[in-house]
Amino acid sequence: MPLSEHEQRMLEQMERALYAEDPKFASALEGSGLRTYTRRRVYQAVAGFLVGIALLMAGVIAQYPWVSVVGFLVMLGCALLAVTGWRKAPKPGERPAAGPHPGRQARPKRSMMDRIEQRWQRRRDEQGR
Repeated sequence: MPLSEHEQRMLEQMERALYAEDPKFASALEGSGLRTYTRRRVYQAVAGFLVGIALLMAGVIAQYPWVSVVGFLVMLGCALLAVTGWRKAPKPGERPAAGPHPGRQARPKRSMMDRIEQRWQRRRDEQGR
């Protein structure tokens, strides 16, 4: 549930006050929770991927194909988790996205066809000059 405008303004005022009072502490808190969570998730996915490799090899050595299949599925799932976790991780100096900024109006979502038609119209206008 998004915050109301009043709540967003209050939150921004509290953030500014925290930065003014203790900038070192505020910068230490900025985005670190999400960053450590995603980093931990990626590390867990890598460890799971290694477990999947071990299962795959154990299934081949013991000649149990179902263990190899399970190992492959574990590897696939962990690779997916690692890639999605890595993409969602904020950059070190970046603040995590918390929604639209209060001063900026959110752009309405347009369909793909609307965007294509707008590009086509722009190209026709540029060529017509």
